[in-house]
Amino acid sequence: MAFRGPKVWLWRWRRNPLKRRADSVEAWVLLAAWAVTVLAGVLAGLTTARTVEQGMARERVEWRPVVALLTERAPGTTDSRARTPSSEQVWAKVRWSARDGSPHTGQARVRPGSGVGTPVTVWTDPQGRLVTQPVSPSEAHTRATLVGGLAGVCAACVPFVAGRALRNRLESRRIDQWGYEWARFGPLWGGRTTG
Repeated sequence: MAFRGPKVWLWRWRRNPLKRRADSVEAWVLLAAWAVTVLAGVLAGLTTARTVEQGMARERVEWRPVVALLTERAPGTTDSRARTPSSEQVWAKVRWSARDGSPHTGQARVRPGSGVGTPVTVWTDPQGRLVTQPVSPSEAHTRATLVGGLAGVCAACVPFVAGRALRNRLESRRIDQWGYEWARFGPLWGGRTTG
């Protein structure tokens, strides 16, 4: 079993007579790549999460429920013996008035077999267009966290991959230099060994 000495912290930056300039450059490239990776990931993740959460909060403030009326009979049947579960809904044409009083029409989910004039609650934006019901604050926080985390990971991949590519290039160059030096000095060491 080989003896290993104590772990040396920051060994890449310590003085060493055998250390080459390429080793120092690689050490600083590695440090910079990790720093930029962490910084880019955290900043992108936090910024994206905050933006998404603010957008959903704005939707909760601006979007309003409106009572719309069916303009045609909804497809399907209201028969309780039908195979369609009561929770299932179908698309039907509805009309409603926006805040400014202008009439609008669109498609909304309703119970199967609902008759003409049946009231249905729909959600609209400030322009009177149909939108989905806004999410709750806890759902908004969860979505913002997930989207922010994904954006942070994607943003962190760019400097990480660039750092790895640069490090691989430096390592390839170092190996080429070793090969050149070996070809230069190897023949000087060649000789016979007597046994």
